[in-house]
Amino acid sequence: MEPKIPFNKHFITGKEAGYISQAISSGSIAADGPFTRNCARLLEDRFGIHKVLMTPSCTAALEMAAMLCDLGPGDEVIMPSFTFVSTANAVARAGAKPVFVDIRPDTLNIDEQQIEAAITANTKAIMPVHYAGVACEMDKIMATANKHGLLVIEDAAQGVNAFYNGRVLGSIGHLGAYSFHDTKNYISGEGGALCVNSPEMVDRAEIIREKGTNRSQFLRGEVDKYTWVDVGSSYLPSELACAFLFAQLEAIDEITARRRAVYESYRRLISPLEEDGLVILPRVPQGCEINYHIFCVLVPDEATRNGLMAHLKHNGISAVFHYVPLHTSPMGARLGYRAGDLPATEDLSGRLLRLPFFPELTAEDQLRVVNCVREFLEQRSESRPG
Repeated sequence: MEPKIPFNKHFITGKEAGYISQAISSGSIAADGPFTRNCARLLEDRFGIHKVLMTPSCTAALEMAAMLCDLGPGDEVIMPSFTFVSTANAVARAGAKPVFVDIRPDTLNIDEQQIEAAITANTKAIMPVHYAGVACEMDKIMATANKHGLLVIEDAAQGVNAFYNGRVLGSIGHLGAYSFHDTKNYISGEGGALCVNSPEMVDRAEIIREKGTNRSQFLRGEVDKYTWVDVGSSYLPSELACAFLFAQLEAIDEITARRRAVYESYRRLISPLEEDGLVILPRVPQGCEINYHIFCVLVPDEATRNGLMAHLKHNGISAVFHYVPLHTSPMGARLGYRAGDLPATEDLSGRLLRLPFFPELTAEDQLRVVNCVREFLEQRSESRPG
């Protein structure tokens, strides 16, 4: 029996434990200690982001963004249905309505050509989601937002260190949100960050993050005491999580290079399957520089996807589908959506399979994965009538 191949395995640089020990020894383990500040500064300096506020999760960052946009009952926010629940939850928990738009077959990102038709007098913001670190068509999205006076919140959970026409994802809209969850490229177990690209939002973002108080201003000596000045919550990460994350961010180039090597090896191995018409690989448009977050394939239909996933599992290989479209969920039904509303989203989500992908995946294991994929798809193709 060959050893099992997991779907994901986090990469450890070797400095994480030492930094956590250093944080413990310093006596600063709650929030906004040296490692938290170092992580924020590294992201700001490396990517040219105006202000980065570290958070306990990307979900927290999205919730902060919704509060900064003053979302409330009667407001609408346009987003794809093919996304994680946190994108819609950040809007719904504010009392506003997620408005779902279909996705592009080539990138699985929101179809920028369909956004304008979804805008109403109640629309307040657009939330593009950069799937797999492939940028949405941000020039078009920003032009549409500017034309209609809308805010743009980039859900760049998967987009850390990915670029659109030379600009890092998360830095283009008014606000952006990052994830450092264990499944992402650079991790802290649980963690996130809010990118504040509109300078006028910084002060209030700090207040929201500090439970609605002006504590950050107090700590900088800008006020003589701090008090409750706005709505907010506890959106500060643990210093221990940021100590772990700082080791990861210091190694961002090494981690990316390792992931690139695995990604390019997969491309070489699986391209012949695409040439034979067995799979389709999502595209990376010109001007997009990806971060090698996911390697996925599209197969002819959902039954084939499910059969392939079971076949791989039987052979000790963990491969998984991704989002179940939010508009087809029970919450989506409560918002008035039903199956059939977004045909591209429903079709593509049912055909997508993510293959094992992590920095230390060996070439031998990749070959084993691809051979197993080919074996199943060729057999299924041969068994089809006609």
